[in-house]
Amino acid sequence: MPKEIQNFLAEATEKAKANLIKAVESLPDDRRYWSPLDKGRSAVDQAAECAMLNGSTADIIASRAWPTDYSMEQFFQDKSALATSWEKTKALLEETTPKAMAAILSVADEDLKVSVDMPWGAMTLSEIMAYPLWNMSYHEGQTYYIQFLGDE
Repeated sequence: MPKEIQNFLAEATEKAKANLIKAVESLPDDRRYWSPLDKGRSAVDQAAECAMLNGSTADIIASRAWPTDYSMEQFFQDKSALATSWEKTKALLEETTPKAMAAILSVADEDLKVSVDMPWGAMTLSEIMAYPLWNMSYHEGQTYYIQFLGDE
C-alpha cells in the first residue's frame, strides 16, 4: 500500500499531540511551570519545544534542508518566551502539528530515503518524519514524571 508509513506517522503525530496536551493539562496550573529540583525543564517548556519543532520539521521536510537563517540561540530565546504561557504554547502546538502532518503526507514513497544534512549528521526523510511523534511522546512521559514527582 503506498504511503503506508506516511499515513501511520501523520495519524500517530496527531495522537501524540493530543496525548501531550492531556498530560500538560493534567497538571495543576502552577505545576505546569515547575522545574524539578529547579534544574529540570517545566512541562510547558517541553511542550513549547514540541510546538516549535513540529513547525521546523515541516519546513525541513518541505525544503529538504536544515534552515541556515535561524540560530539555535534564537530558537532557545523564542522557546523561553513561548514557555511563559500554556495558552500560547498550546495554540502553537495546535497550529504546527497539522503542518507537520501535511509535510509527512507530502513525502512520496520514493523519497523516504532522501538524505538531509543536519548539524549532527545526515538523516533520511523517513527519520525526520518520525521526529514529531518521537519528540511529543518523549515529552509526554517527562510531563507525567513531573506529575509523579509532585504527588510524592
